[in-house]
Amino acid sequence: MFKPHVTVACVVHAQGKFLVVEETIRGKALWNQPAGHLEADETLLQAAKRELWEETGIHAEPQHFIRMHQWLAPDHTPFLRFLFAVELNEMCATEPHDSDIDCCHWVTADEILNAPNLRSPLVAESIRCYQTGKRLPLETIAEFNWPFTGDA
Repeated sequence: MFKPHVTVACVVHAQGKFLVVEETIRGKALWNQPAGHLEADETLLQAAKRELWEETGIHAEPQHFIRMHQWLAPDHTPFLRFLFAVELNEMCATEPHDSDIDCCHWVTADEILNAPNLRSPLVAESIRCYQTGKRLPLETIAEFNWPFTGDA
């Protein structure tokens, strides 16, 4: 059965720099946007805010939806990745609460685009999408709750 992994990610920008999280996977330090899987009891926006806090210690509201990427990883795992923009007035201190995150870095777009240690090609692609300036309102992704009666 086809079941894509649904993930969220935040491009966090402040004062010309972007926030990346560093995690060690198979002995290699890799960069990613603050990102993770959607959980069953949350909306995409709630997941984005939760992952941002867990991986960076930053409480912030995404202001825009940037894009949804459909990606097939090299191991053939399918992903749907929902990308949000978080604009901060200044680069703030970080404190990861997720034990998988080693540290966070504020870096330039060029540092990300030229980094040899990205978790996936979506990390650089997310920066390229951000740089286009195209933004969608958060309402583009609407939560829909229909009264469920148990009758299918």
